[in-house]
Amino acid sequence: MIEEKSENAIQQKEVEGLSQGRIVLKRFLNHKAAIASMIVLFTIILFAFTSVGIDIGSDSAKIKIPGWWKYDYAQINDVENRGNPTMDLLPSFIDGTGMAIGNHPFGQDEVGHDGFARVMRGAQQSIMVMFVIGLVATTIGVFIGAVAGFYRKWIDSILMRFTDLIITIPVVIVGAVIGRAVGNLGAFLLAVFLGFFSWTGLARLVRGEFLSLREREFVDAARMAGASNLRIIFRHILPNAIGVVIVNTTLLMSAAILLETGLSFIGFGVRLPDVSLGYLINENQTAFSTRPWLFWYPGLFIVSIALCVNFIGDGLRDAFDPKQKRAITSKDKRVAKVVSK
Repeated sequence: MIEEKSENAIQQKEVEGLSQGRIVLKRFLNHKAAIASMIVLFTIILFAFTSVGIDIGSDSAKIKIPGWWKYDYAQINDVENRGNPTMDLLPSFIDGTGMAIGNHPFGQDEVGHDGFARVMRGAQQSIMVMFVIGLVATTIGVFIGAVAGFYRKWIDSILMRFTDLIITIPVVIVGAVIGRAVGNLGAFLLAVFLGFFSWTGLARLVRGEFLSLREREFVDAARMAGASNLRIIFRHILPNAIGVVIVNTTLLMSAAILLETGLSFIGFGVRLPDVSLGYLINENQTAFSTRPWLFWYPGLFIVSIALCVNFIGDGLRDAFDPKQKRAITSKDKRVAKVVSK
């Protein structure tokens, strides 16, 4: 009993005088795995989008923003060092044999493509697909879930039966059909279409939150003050359900990059002349025994991005959960003794 009172005193003292946003931020910053994952993910994004540059527009009117890496992902070069990786991102130099050292840190394929440039371009496409699917699916899922949970009755029935219909359609099959039709038009369009079929789980969760929150006293107070239904939904109830939305969006994004990887691996995702991480794994699976680095580097980036997003989602879940109790340190125990006295 004394330990429980001491723990409550620590938590009360910790959040005293802080706003809800500051409390959530403080809890999130205390989650070391989530902070480390944010740093790793930011580093991957920074390398991917600055190294090989960014292509804007379609093939007929494409604008190229160059990056700092000397090779383009579609450029064919002379095969150096038998295609083996040099493991050096520093500027290259010439050794005694006339071999350039540091030109291709991720190696080369049999044609001469630079492995680092292709992996960075693949990471670009996969990250872009992940964020676009997350944005589209979250927007649709939050809107449908919020409207269904707030209005209930026949509106809820229609929207939930429509959600049930979308759930019965396998996303992988839909992605394969869409990828076959629009794969050559770019990863962005593929991601938008996939987002239209990935919102169902989030919609159900948001609906459940709205069914509970709409009965709270602050909603009645907003109605008495003359607030419209849309204002109550988006200004009063949704901010209180934002924790569920953010956490599940991160999990949705993690699943999205794996979905894009799977589609590209079986040939229904991003296609040449563009590349993605899944496409690189599919292209180099036959070289696993002779040039394994062409297979392992894209796989390493896929696993790293998915794990980072999952750890960030775990940290957000702990931060937004008011019932989550952090570990009590020796410093906290000393504070508890002072408070109990």
